[in-house]
Amino acid sequence: MTYLSEEQNKHFLGTGECNMAGTNLEDFLQSYDPKKYMNPCNTVDTLVFTYTEDQDKKKISKLLLIKRGNHPSIGWWALPGGFVEYREDLDHAALRELQEETGIEDLEVEQLKSYGAYDRDPRTRIITTAYVAAVPEGKLQAQAGDDAKDAGWFTIEDQLIGKEMQENIVREEHVLILSNEDHGVTTRTKVLVTYKEHGILKQKNYQVEETELLAADHGAVILEGYHYLMEQLLNNQL
Repeated sequence: MTYLSEEQNKHFLGTGECNMAGTNLEDFLQSYDPKKYMNPCNTVDTLVFTYTEDQDKKKISKLLLIKRGNHPSIGWWALPGGFVEYREDLDHAALRELQEETGIEDLEVEQLKSYGAYDRDPRTRIITTAYVAAVPEGKLQAQAGDDAKDAGWFTIEDQLIGKEMQENIVREEHVLILSNEDHGVTTRTKVLVTYKEHGILKQKNYQVEETELLAADHGAVILEGYHYLMEQLLNNQL
């Protein structure tokens, strides 16, 4: 039995010829062992931001976090998310996990980026795909579910504490501060942002250097998502 159906496999016939071993696609797929290589696990995380609006000007205000009820980073705050099921698209997984952990559903989300540092999770090699959403403040109510112990809306503060240039590479040091008065919680994460000053591509790399009360590399993911939305606001695209 192959992973896809016989009808679906027809889309991958190519020219229909046999490979160097004399095997056609059908026989190749029947004998293929997906466990031959150690494959990463896939997760999804969703950044739900809220915004306020005054005189047609929008301002990002808060971010939804959940409190982890299980290892790793138990008791710390994190983005709502979880593992992608074997036969599930990423977009669907992001919305499903968001609903299971916060009760929020029917939300419009946009894929932000994938994060795949090999040491970002102690369980195994895990690559996560992050999604972002932006809704008016007060529109959504979150209630913790599944393995989330709690859920809350956190204010966002981004402090740029240092910037320097090293051989055409810009290095910025940020401190991301997330606060929730109701829970009496303030998380602080130091994030290093690096990028080329001049170049055709200007992809920025976000890396957590220090974190307090915020799980794994979520500080880097959050800061990048926050910067992305701020750029959208500047371009009047939000």
